[in-house]
Amino acid sequence: MPVDLPIYLDNHATTRVDPRVIESMLPYFTQQYGNANSRHAFGQEAAQAVDVAREAIAASIGAMPEEIVFTSGATESNNLAIRGIAEHPRRRGDPLVSVRTEHSAVLQPLEKLQGKGFEVSLLGVAQHGTSEAGRIDLADLESSLRDDTTLVSIMLANNEIGVIQPLAEIAELCGKRGIPLHCDATQAVGKIPVDVNELGIDLMSFTAHKMYGPKGIGALYVRRKRPALRMSPQIVGGGQQSGRRSGTLNVPGIVGFARALELSIEQMEEESTRLTQLRLRLHENLVERLGTEGVMLCGPEYRTKNELKQRLPGNLNLAFPGIDGEALLLEMPNLALSSGAACSSADASPSHVLMALGMKEDAARSTLRFGIGRFNSEEEIDFAAEQVAAAVARLKQLQSSTGS
Repeated sequence: MPVDLPIYLDNHATTRVDPRVIESMLPYFTQQYGNANSRHAFGQEAAQAVDVAREAIAASIGAMPEEIVFTSGATESNNLAIRGIAEHPRRRGDPLVSVRTEHSAVLQPLEKLQGKGFEVSLLGVAQHGTSEAGRIDLADLESSLRDDTTLVSIMLANNEIGVIQPLAEIAELCGKRGIPLHCDATQAVGKIPVDVNELGIDLMSFTAHKMYGPKGIGALYVRRKRPALRMSPQIVGGGQQSGRRSGTLNVPGIVGFARALELSIEQMEEESTRLTQLRLRLHENLVERLGTEGVMLCGPEYRTKNELKQRLPGNLNLAFPGIDGEALLLEMPNLALSSGAACSSADASPSHVLMALGMKEDAARSTLRFGIGRFNSEEEIDFAAEQVAAAVARLKQLQSSTGS
């Protein structure tokens, strides 16, 4: 069966909006277009839609509606959580703890706080070539915690290598000292089961556009149980959302967010199985074409009984030794892939995640990240494998002819 070109395999960067999500949003652009903070009928109608969506999103992650703060996306949610807690006058102390492989939307706010005098500790992870590459050592975390630690921020699933951190165990260590735990769950919500109570986390960032919803709408879960978490708002001016985040609510986006999460949860089991099979098909196809020395898996092993607990089902990060990843991308205009984190693609330096795994710079630069998603087919996967293998062969031949 012929495939439509180009083929999109960058679903960690963003996802195509599901047509069913678009359908749910349309009325709130043209018919029920009121401001949710207005008192007239149009505003009340919009406010009701927001309330319904907020309840649905909260229930999907085991939270209460009043614990959901809508934002413009996960980057804002991360900033609100980290800076909001740290900059609140009643914070516990200065120490902040995170991990070297976090997204830049976590690392850069921490860097800002460090410039203001906060003490920031970044934990290492299991190294490349080990079965749990990318996972933190719980003993290292425990030894880094102090009674005055302000916040621990650790992502649930990594955006580059798909590794899933043991958040419940992390939360237990933080809970013993009463330390708030923030989790960037941007890549996890909608792809694997996420329940804030089972995980034991206090704050959680997530967004719609990673789960086949619209861009520009995200959320921060903020635990409201006693003792309630207090944060300094990062956006002020209108007093919306109890003053935690001012600004006119994105009603169509919020409605689409709820619908996208609903669909993702409904299809999660079936979709996880299918994406896992497509990943295996792609990996084995490339190994068959290029040999075991021509393809190297980056991140944790996934062919295990508990693979969904260790790596996202649609994630595959591969290194092609001796081949530059950017050059490889240029050889394949019919494939939409990433040679690193999409958010930092303008940065010429190698992936900080792969370098934190202990990979050498040349190896880190030889990688491609495959993000397999809902709308990918077996035919597309087979075509992609063929294209990658052919491109690698062309580059190797070019290197041989030029003596480089």
